[in-house]
Amino acid sequence: MAFGTYKILAKVKDKETPLMKQYNAIKVKYPGALLLFRVGDFYETFGEDAVKTSQILGIVLTKRGTGPNGGALELAGFPHHSLDNYLAKLVRAGQRVAICDQLEDPKTTKTIVKRGVTELVTPGVAYGDNVLNQKSNNYLAAVYFDKAHIGVSFLDISTGEFLLSQGNADYVDKLLQSFKPTEVIFQKSKRQQFTEQFGDRFYTFGLDEWPFTNDFAIETLTKHFEVVSLKGFGVERMQSGVVAAGVVLHYLGETEHRNLQHITSISRIEQDSFMWMDRFTIRNLELIGSNNDNAVTLFDVLDHTATPMGARLLQKWIVMPLKELKPIEERLGMVDFFVQNEELKQEFLTHVKPIGDLERLISKVGLQRVGPREMSALQRALKNIELLKKLSASTGNSFLIKVGDQLNPCSAIRERIERELQEDPPALLYKGNVIADGVDEELDRLRKIAFGGKDFLVQIQKREAENTGIPSLKIAFNNVFGYYLEVTHTHKDKVPTEWIRKQTLVNAERYITPELKEYEDQILGAEEKILAIETRLYNELMYETASYIKPIQLNAQLVAQLDCLLCFAALAKVNHYSKPNMSKTKVLEIKGGRHPVIEKQLPIGEEYITNDVYLDTDSQQIIMITGPNMAGKSAILRQTALIVLMAQMGCFVPAKEANIGLVDKIFTRVGASDNISSGESTFMVEMNETASILNNISDDSLILLDEIGRGTSTYDGISIAWAIAEFLHQHPTARPKTLFATHYHELNELANTMPRIKNFNVLVKELTNKVIFLRKLVPGGSEHSFGIHVAKLAGMPQKLIARANEILKKLEIDRTEGQSIKDSIKKVQNQAYQLQMFAIDDPVLVKIRDNLNNLDVNALTPVEALLKLDEIQRLIKN
Repeated sequence: MAFGTYKILAKVKDKETPLMKQYNAIKVKYPGALLLFRVGDFYETFGEDAVKTSQILGIVLTKRGTGPNGGALELAGFPHHSLDNYLAKLVRAGQRVAICDQLEDPKTTKTIVKRGVTELVTPGVAYGDNVLNQKSNNYLAAVYFDKAHIGVSFLDISTGEFLLSQGNADYVDKLLQSFKPTEVIFQKSKRQQFTEQFGDRFYTFGLDEWPFTNDFAIETLTKHFEVVSLKGFGVERMQSGVVAAGVVLHYLGETEHRNLQHITSISRIEQDSFMWMDRFTIRNLELIGSNNDNAVTLFDVLDHTATPMGARLLQKWIVMPLKELKPIEERLGMVDFFVQNEELKQEFLTHVKPIGDLERLISKVGLQRVGPREMSALQRALKNIELLKKLSASTGNSFLIKVGDQLNPCSAIRERIERELQEDPPALLYKGNVIADGVDEELDRLRKIAFGGKDFLVQIQKREAENTGIPSLKIAFNNVFGYYLEVTHTHKDKVPTEWIRKQTLVNAERYITPELKEYEDQILGAEEKILAIETRLYNELMYETASYIKPIQLNAQLVAQLDCLLCFAALAKVNHYSKPNMSKTKVLEIKGGRHPVIEKQLPIGEEYITNDVYLDTDSQQIIMITGPNMAGKSAILRQTALIVLMAQMGCFVPAKEANIGLVDKIFTRVGASDNISSGESTFMVEMNETASILNNISDDSLILLDEIGRGTSTYDGISIAWAIAEFLHQHPTARPKTLFATHYHELNELANTMPRIKNFNVLVKELTNKVIFLRKLVPGGSEHSFGIHVAKLAGMPQKLIARANEILKKLEIDRTEGQSIKDSIKKVQNQAYQLQMFAIDDPVLVKIRDNLNNLDVNALTPVEALLKLDEIQRLIKN
């Protein structure tokens, strides 16, 4: 807690002190937010805010003064210069933080210092480097529930990217899952509807109804972009989306973010331009995230980008693959060009990498939060943009020439930054030595006084030491006396009479002279003036740089695209990916396909078993895959989807050859999960996901179904799986290409009556009591699951495994004899009951059991039977 805060907080005659009155007046304006209240050199929190802050930050909680109910008031605070570090922790903990600063110099006022909130930081409105993940966008989303549509908008304040769209609940849900906003705002009255349709996995904040109107949104957006209408952005017809976008800008104003020059445009998300993947598919394929924190995602494997903005664009490309042939082929063509020209690829990389996070750098200029060192980095980035422009023009490649034409090195501002900033400026302006020599005459003059004056102090020390004969004489400085001469008591009789004594210490005396005071005034005055001049010159440079925001943002977008394409070329070489052949046919043919993630996790020396897959709409629409547990059925399903997805991103694929007819939608139903909080079982979740698939299929869809129906009884499960396969085969308007993995061997019968269903299985090799998984997909059905073998691999007790094998054999024998499963289970249970008395481990009882088992009852004489009975009785008695 700041020194003196206790005194300020103390109650005077049971009334609030002026400071607490001021605090409470500000606090009431920001309900639900932690208020960081600047007091001197500290940010303080009080009451409940202090309790939360101390718990999150791990700082000391103290109690002082008198609280509102007569008890002690909790306090927790930290030094103001530590704000960035502590603020990041508070925001990451999901807190809304209002930063209340002193709005005037305490020296200039005799009353309480004027204070006000200068910024309200929330999870979705944050741009500090300590808060943000470099490789991920930080989107604030707004959702507007209209009668006909749901409008949605996404804004990343750290990059200036601003998007909108509208559609039904499924589409908006897909966008929310793809963009993963850190905060979602919506009408306060629609909280229940939001939760029902989009779940409770987002950080949300409800707003009053009044900003959610078309007129207010259009006024807000046109005023910000300084345009007459929104037609130039192509969004005017998306009225629900426009309302959501207007609410986003309104929210930024409400959170005290008004320097938004870097938000220069707004774009619509084109639903028809991107492959459809619902949230189940994005989750099941583990594209950019996973329910398992330790899981490796597709993004983890593909991300070899050289810049943070390239990594962020790669994430978008992964969750929003293209579905139009021309742009896909353009990307693939560029990847191929870089693969064929390795030296040129490396030359491009040498200029891309130093550009760094140009997108967020220029946004900081618009936010007026860019430091001198970052401004210097911006200058270096623009220098490399100039080199990239020349390199692109020299390649002879039409795509690169087009990129080079659009790159703008902004030479005028780059040269000004280089001329006016020191070569290696500090991170913070107040540290000084920011502006280069020769920029401002007055600044140069004051620097000579400030730094030359200090040299002169050294000369004074030497001169006075010689004149007085005091060899230990030294000049020092403190905040109380300024500069002073210090003389030890041994030499105090040599001190001239004109020196003025200011302080007596245990071993020395301190003095000042008129000459010292004169130079002190000059030096201290010069340093204050230097800081003021540097601040003015730096701000002028920053404001001038802000006028180049738009061309520099375009540079950032172009470089991010180049970064991703260079990344794809590097992946193709290192991982032996091949160029897919894309077409508008209904054929999906993969030869020698591999799973891009699994193959990177194999032990060293182990080779990935490749597989071929062929699907079309005429002869082999549905592949029914049977085979044992752990044989690799799920891997084959997933790798097929990932190969298609990578191809339509414009990336080479892990396969020897891939001929891919454009896919407009990928659906998956793989894995098991509960949604217990909503009262949904594993089976209910499975049915929800499957229903979503069947209600949205098209002729160009790719569907992956894994173990449909296993969450219920055998007969129910087979019936549901059978009906789903029939539905997909017999659909009147669509023939979606489908991979259907199942344990229900009975489904192999479907191939006999449905010509476009083909049976395949994953091979295994049986050796005595061992099973070797060959992980190879071959034609024909399978009749075995080897589940007991998998249980053995998992470490089940040997006794349990033996009993399971015994039961399995009996059930299989009964099934061949025509008995029902129910009757077979009853029979096994009766046998188990009859043998229970013998299924024991006591040595004596084991011996009795063995004796009885070895008896040939038909050969025994009456006397021998009596003797055997006597032997058993004696064993029991003993």
